[in-house]
Amino acid sequence: ATHPSITASAAPFGMAFDHWDVSGGASVASTTSSTTTVSATAAGTVTAVYAQNKYAYIQGRFLAMLSHMIHPHRILELGTFTGYSALCLAEGLPEDGEIITLEHNDELEDTIRRNLSLSPLGSKITLLIGDAKELLSSDHRSPITNHQYSLVFIDADKREYCTYLDLIYPLVPVGGYILADNTLWDGHIVDPAYDRDKQTIGLREFNDKLATDPRFEKVILPLRDGLTLIRKIQ
Repeated sequence: ATHPSITASAAPFGMAFDHWDVSGGASVASTTSSTTTVSATAAGTVTAVYAQNKYAYIQGRFLAMLSHMIHPHRILELGTFTGYSALCLAEGLPEDGEIITLEHNDELEDTIRRNLSLSPLGSKITLLIGDAKELLSSDHRSPITNHQYSLVFIDADKREYCTYLDLIYPLVPVGGYILADNTLWDGHIVDPAYDRDKQTIGLREFNDKLATDPRFEKVILPLRDGLTLIRKIQ
């Protein structure tokens, strides 16, 4: 996802709100569910600074609702950033459910672990630092590849979405779901000005590949920066 600056001056959990400014505004308790991603009012207050921030929050609520609907036992996430999306997805897990989330940027590790520790859902989330392609490869000994995931969320390197799809395919059972974020890429996927941009090229290739792949049912939702819902059918 695109990530503008984040203000976290008023609450220790500010970074986990992704694009949210926690300097004031509506209380967390009044804007989220009782099982939300943070420890309620102890996290401070939340307010949207820009319209796109509201969409980030809406997408988080949408991810949580999808997780409740699918009710997965195990979720795989590619691209953790602050941990916000992982915590939203964790809301739909059963008591013994688990999310494994992969983040390539090791400089974010301390922030992520701090944010997860401040949520009662953090204990359901296992963070692994490293390149998703390596961690998911068949010749890499990893606990990731020993499990099946009925829900996978892709939000990592846009240049590698096609590779990620092929790597996670055997890990998702028939009837399982894959969510791919940023698939409209702020309109860049249809803008000739971005024909040489590698991330745009990667997303175009992913959208084209998915459109003709008979293994999946799929639909792109114009939510925020584009979110593709994919169901494995074979």
